[in-house]
Amino acid sequence: MDFDLSEEQRLLKDSIDGLLADAYDFDKRKQYMKEKGGWSRAMWSKLAEQGLLGLPFSEDDGGFGAGGVETMIVMEAMGRALVLEPYLATVVLSGGFLRHGGSAAQKAAHLPGIIDGSKTFAFAQLEKQSRYDLFDVATSAKKKGDGYVIDGEKFVVLNGENADTLIVTARTAGGQRDKSGIGVFIVPTDAKGVTRKGYPTQDGLHAADITLTGVEVGADSVIGDPANGLPLIERVVDEARIALCAEAVGLMDESLNTTVEYIKTRKQFGVAIGSFQSLQHRASDMFVALEQARSMSMFATMAAEFDDAKERATSIAAAKVQIGKSAKFVGQQAIQLHGGIGMTMEAKIGHYFKRLTMIETTFGDTDYHMRRVSEAGGLI
Repeated sequence: MDFDLSEEQRLLKDSIDGLLADAYDFDKRKQYMKEKGGWSRAMWSKLAEQGLLGLPFSEDDGGFGAGGVETMIVMEAMGRALVLEPYLATVVLSGGFLRHGGSAAQKAAHLPGIIDGSKTFAFAQLEKQSRYDLFDVATSAKKKGDGYVIDGEKFVVLNGENADTLIVTARTAGGQRDKSGIGVFIVPTDAKGVTRKGYPTQDGLHAADITLTGVEVGADSVIGDPANGLPLIERVVDEARIALCAEAVGLMDESLNTTVEYIKTRKQFGVAIGSFQSLQHRASDMFVALEQARSMSMFATMAAEFDDAKERATSIAAAKVQIGKSAKFVGQQAIQLHGGIGMTMEAKIGHYFKRLTMIETTFGDTDYHMRRVSEAGGLI
């Protein structure tokens, strides 16, 4: 199998690598963190100008019709640069719902704003009791005329503090843990009854806890089947897991490079500590863990095209397991090889480890996905 990038994909990689090299060093990132909501609107506009916000959307919808490999390329680059902007929340997650389940009218109403960078979105799914189970939904959506009234609470909504629009999961029928009776709704953040409490997360991003009290939405707010939205949710979240795997590879790649450069220059006993064979072995082990993660990230990207939903889910879960293991190992080794400075806010390596740690727990940690793979009978 040929794993080389096509000419167009190489151009995309060079383009985003060049953009982020110029506009996203560690000092500039610290400046972006101080802006409202913790990310740069100017940088978001640059991503839009280069067409990166429209990559996965069809040409008929104003996008470029790119596939999973292109998203992988973008997310790896964003991982290497430790990007703060809400690409995952807006383009991958919310854009994914519109791509796979949105009506022509919904796409026409919302995709242009995503593509040109004028609007950002957030996926409001996590509840206090749900943990990693996407079907555990207590938020209710009760029928009222042609529309619905939504009541409930959502927690740790990535970009929820700043988003213009929410994609909300809510139960239209059945019990809290039933796999049927779940709908997906488009909810403007300025709708009556929506309240948000924003805060920074450990990795420097921003999230919000959101309360929906008697929020009325029309029938045109429903994405797909309001009684059977779980398959759509699972598909989009699987794509988000793939994107997170790619981002983690970028983070680990930069963590390894930064660590190797550090041990080449840090001196102890009058010599660079990189000359010590034991530290060379640890750096080599980091490289092996990175390449294992990279291969599984590529496998997950290909798995997105599997026709069998169960096979797709198991493959992506297996990738998330390896990503979690590699991220923990590479991150810990990077901190230890940096010594005390690796624990400070001034050194960027600690910020990389924080983001890797958050990725490991997003949409299911290593243990959760290991259990999923086991219950499926293994990957092979």
